[in-house]
Amino acid sequence: MKYQAKNFQSALVMFLCAGALAFTAAVSVNAQDKSTVKPSRTNSGGRDPFTKYEPPRVTAKKSALLLPPSVQQRIEQYRAQKLAAMSAHIAAPKPTTAFLLNEIQVVGISRSPRGYAAIVEASPIKLAYVIYPGERFYDGQLVAIEDNRLIFRREVIFSDGRRERSVEMKPLRQPTTVDALASVKTAPASSAPVEEKKPVADKP
Repeated sequence: MKYQAKNFQSALVMFLCAGALAFTAAVSVNAQDKSTVKPSRTNSGGRDPFTKYEPPRVTAKKSALLLPPSVQQRIEQYRAQKLAAMSAHIAAPKPTTAFLLNEIQVVGISRSPRGYAAIVEASPIKLAYVIYPGERFYDGQLVAIEDNRLIFRREVIFSDGRRERSVEMKPLRQPTTVDALASVKTAPASSAPVEEKKPVADKP
């Protein structure tokens, strides 16, 4: 009986040891499995590598046309530039640099020793100026003078700094009814009928 009890105790101890070893092995294997799990691949942008790539949408910046200052502000700018030029003893800008192309009218075209010249009227102030090719305006420049029209290069500026240039032609202004009446009033008064002189008969 004592021998059987010893054998039973020995078997129980061995069984407990084997169970402890099996439990320890299971825990270590589970820990290794957790440590060998590879993290999912993600790029720096956080995009899922298994989804289809979609390029980011580029939002186009809306650029607006810069509106020119008022006539009075442009005239003040011209006066300041003129005073600065006089102080620096350099050529002053022409008065036409204060006006837009759509503010002038072509009232005459003629030839001069310098070539073709044009007479334009600034509508805001009702003053006329003689201009030649190359004259600058606030939003453009006179390029050429033809027999019955002027050719300008217009330049517009946008809020993003972009510039656009286009060609603009201005025809010679046709005389209005008011101009025709004014020309009639200024006609010489010598248009009155002249009394005819009767020939004097010879004395017998």
